[in-house]
Amino acid sequence: MDVVLDTLGGPTQEASWATLRQGGILVATAMPPPPERAAAAGVRAAFVFTPPRGAVLAQLVERVDDGRLRIVVGQEFALADAAQAHRLGEAGKARGKMVLHVGAPAR
Repeated sequence: MDVVLDTLGGPTQEASWATLRQGGILVATAMPPPPERAAAAGVRAAFVFTPPRGAVLAQLVERVDDGRLRIVVGQEFALADAAQAHRLGEAGKARGKMVLHVGAPAR
């Protein structure tokens, strides 16, 4: 890959280094990539932080509501089952976005 956009950090970021070609770049939004790790992999790294903005969230909601943006919800879990959801995500077995409900999932 020429570019990896890492929005999760942790094990996902660590696995991402091996997917980059020499001279590629890992751009992270969740946690800063270690410069020494990038140097060892022969790639560049950058950290991008953007503070949450309500106006941007409102635009996204509007686009979802009018069909211009589609979100694929793969699975829904009760908050009590968050550990199960996390294990699925870590194992790469999640399909679409996972939703955690504070109460029981609406079915």
